[in-house]
Amino acid sequence: MNDTRLNLSAGVLSVSVALILVLAKLWALGQTGSLAVAATLADSALDLMMSLGGLVAIAYAAKPADDDHNFGHTSAEDLAALAQSTFIMISAGVIAVAAVLRLLDDTVILPEREGQGIAIIIFSIGLTLSLVLWQRHVAAKTNNKVVKADSLHYIGDLIPNIGAIIALWASAAFGLHQIDSVVALAAAAFLGFGAIRIGKAAWDALMDRQADPEMIQGIAEIAESFDGIHGYHDLKTRVAGSRVFVNLHIELDGDQTLHEAHRIGASLRRAIIAAYPRADVLIHKDPVGVTKHPDDTRP
Repeated sequence: MNDTRLNLSAGVLSVSVALILVLAKLWALGQTGSLAVAATLADSALDLMMSLGGLVAIAYAAKPADDDHNFGHTSAEDLAALAQSTFIMISAGVIAVAAVLRLLDDTVILPEREGQGIAIIIFSIGLTLSLVLWQRHVAAKTNNKVVKADSLHYIGDLIPNIGAIIALWASAAFGLHQIDSVVALAAAAFLGFGAIRIGKAAWDALMDRQADPEMIQGIAEIAESFDGIHGYHDLKTRVAGSRVFVNLHIELDGDQTLHEAHRIGASLRRAIIAAYPRADVLIHKDPVGVTKHPDDTRP
């Protein structure tokens, strides 16, 4: 199974699991009236939107470069993540406001039939763990950013789900109904911080932020030690979705043939891609000691 099919399988499974969880938690909310369950329902509804967006992004990002998109379509992953983070922030705000209002109002309906809610949440946790195991398998094979982010998000979902179980249990066993709202507030905070993290990563990519410093250092070390290269400069990188675009100028013996210079450059490109398979590498060759042309005023 190739990378695209693996990524699509993870996307389809994610959508399917999210839809099942939304339906199950919607029923549980109707049975219990618990805000903690409502928080996990909102999270699963967002998961469904995120999973749908992720599936579309995976399919679109897999399209090869064309005349209108010479560098491919991988930025679709970042656009999807930025939109998802916005929805998460809105949901977190709604849950937080509802929790505060319930804490301040003693007349609201409190959770009931907690056992049924607990059963649904336990079912949700088991289904989520199964999905995460497959996503991690796919991510290990393909290194796809959308699949990795979706997997991390579902792992994070376990916290509000476990919190919902604690809230329902405390309500049923001890009558501590306020724990329901406290757990909902904690879940809202968790969602908010997650949204900020996802949104920042997507924004950085859309703003052409450079690759991870460790990757940049690794590329530099490959270039420094490569046979036939006397030096390098203007190493620049930018991230777009699951791809990292690398531009590098290398300094070669100006007296060697063009064929030999091409062989060195092509070999270096293959070495970088072997170390970083998701890199898209462009190498420019300069003679050793070349000076900038007087008309070239750019840095």
